[in-house]
Amino acid sequence: MISKQTIDQIFSAVRVEEIVGEYVQLKRAGSNFKGLSPFHDEKSPSFVVSPSKQIWKDFSSGKGGTAISFLMEIENFTYPEALRHAAQKYGIEIEEDKREFTEEQKQAQTDKELLYKIHEIANDYFQEQMFETEEGRTIAYSYFKERELRDDIIKKFHLGYSPEQRNAFTEFALNKGYSKEILEKSGLSIFPENAPNGIDRFRERVLFPIHSFSGRVLGFGARILKNNIKTAKYLNSPETEIYHKSSVLYGLSQGKQAISKANLCLLVEGYMDVIALHQSGIENVVASSGTALTVDQIKLIKRLTENVTILFDGDPAGIKASFRSIDLLLAEEMNIRILLFPDGDDPDSFSRKHPQQYVEDFIKNQAKDFIDFKAEILLKEAGDDPIKKAEAIRDIIKSVAFVKNALKQEVYLKEVANKFGISEQSLFNELNVQKQIQTKQFSPQYRQEPQERPKMEVVPADLPKVNPLIILEEKLVELMLKYGDLIVDRTDDENKQYQTTVIEEIIGHLDEDQYEVQSSLNQSIINEIKEGISEKSLRSGNFFLTLMDADITQKVANVLLDPYELSNWEKHQIFFSKEEDVVPKIVQDVIFRHKREYVMKLMGELKLKLSESENNDELYKTMMNLTQLKKDIDQKLFRVL
Repeated sequence: MISKQTIDQIFSAVRVEEIVGEYVQLKRAGSNFKGLSPFHDEKSPSFVVSPSKQIWKDFSSGKGGTAISFLMEIENFTYPEALRHAAQKYGIEIEEDKREFTEEQKQAQTDKELLYKIHEIANDYFQEQMFETEEGRTIAYSYFKERELRDDIIKKFHLGYSPEQRNAFTEFALNKGYSKEILEKSGLSIFPENAPNGIDRFRERVLFPIHSFSGRVLGFGARILKNNIKTAKYLNSPETEIYHKSSVLYGLSQGKQAISKANLCLLVEGYMDVIALHQSGIENVVASSGTALTVDQIKLIKRLTENVTILFDGDPAGIKASFRSIDLLLAEEMNIRILLFPDGDDPDSFSRKHPQQYVEDFIKNQAKDFIDFKAEILLKEAGDDPIKKAEAIRDIIKSVAFVKNALKQEVYLKEVANKFGISEQSLFNELNVQKQIQTKQFSPQYRQEPQERPKMEVVPADLPKVNPLIILEEKLVELMLKYGDLIVDRTDDENKQYQTTVIEEIIGHLDEDQYEVQSSLNQSIINEIKEGISEKSLRSGNFFLTLMDADITQKVANVLLDPYELSNWEKHQIFFSKEEDVVPKIVQDVIFRHKREYVMKLMGELKLKLSESENNDELYKTMMNLTQLKKDIDQKLFRVL
């Protein structure tokens, strides 16, 4: 278990804007940063990061919290995993509290956690096999050296080797205590009826680990080196609970910082393309790993940049496949350019032939926008055939129709009109046709099956009522979290002045009325606050951000981070009261209102008892006291207002 001292050290070191900035493209907005939500599709950025408060809030999905809770949300980390990831990033040594885990605690590990762990074990095993065994060095290490890879690059991408023995890794993992079930679920091992001891899926292959955004191993791509075996040249991990090939990009973990810094992502086809470009010093590159580009993969890139350059080796099949990628990228509002390498070259071979600066300049100067690219390819095929030429232009306009920004569409159409000498009106007409086609393809109301007419419904007159007591309870907790240690000046019944804090005043009110807290989450927060008071410390917002409870962390983020901030109106000679200045009045007002609602709740319960009881003297006396108390509160409320 990670020690409290280490946890405090991690929270002191982490910067929420740095952690979140690896996943979301952030732009300065006053004292905060804003970006598009990584959890929810949106057009306008509503994801806010506050460096001063060290919290984030996603106003589109309602999520929020600290850098650690963000890692838990985005990566499905457990709390300890998120802490370890942050500690590794900031070079903090983890100090463990010595503690033996019970069998129940060991058994409580989920399959998902075990899948991550078994891939980590496999990754280390395959690397060790390549570097430390004669077979691995002779076959795999030699292969990578033939591909001119340096040792630092081999280690950077964790390249490895699975030996010829048919169940070498399976036997290794079983001896470490991993079950056949988890090995089979991971896809690393197969257990057919004729091989009860298992077979390694990737035996006799070099391994390319596929990492998550944060660097965890999710699966593997594997290449066989022998030419005389009738089997697939490349073999990938099957879909598992942690690995979905349509939702990952090879090299994103190693290249995310470079992509964000360059504000450009280079998109290639294969593992070696990514690795070779990294070796040449060009790190803002990812690969779709042999699968057609998907919307989920594009959204991963869009967290870091809206600019993509696709690099192709000129293979006809690959070029045609790129047309679909172009349309997908345009539909996701990405800015795209395309580069074809000279015949016989791909990113791997080209980057090995030329120095870094030459490759960078070549990509920058030779990449074309999608109109020039499609025109060059399609018109070359069309030749002098006017019908094929018209079809080529229609294909280009089809791509323009995927562009959602009307201004961009118009600019693209002008470019097409100038390039082909066609009137803009004709192109706009064709654009409208293509838009209608897309609408029919993707909109449910245009499907062929008949649509049932919506039935008119009577809206119920009695809408669910909101309990004001719960709302006021929420406000009291919010005030303690936000301004708990703020000192307020008060006057007692004898007109003597004294000072207290927001926390002490609100807790005193709740204890005086023996109020039963309605929300279990609020009860947890109040218990922590009371424990702090007993230890002579005031626990407000920042204290709760280090707790392990994700619900509390999110609640604190909701309280501390507002969607809007006041502008600097003073420069226009317009002045507002600072929120802190009116807190004493707000606290008093909310306490009185809460007390009033609580008294009314007690009176309501008492009325019910009066109707059910025969001996009413004591109940009437209590009712009279509560009625007088309500009048006193109303007078105090009037004075506050």
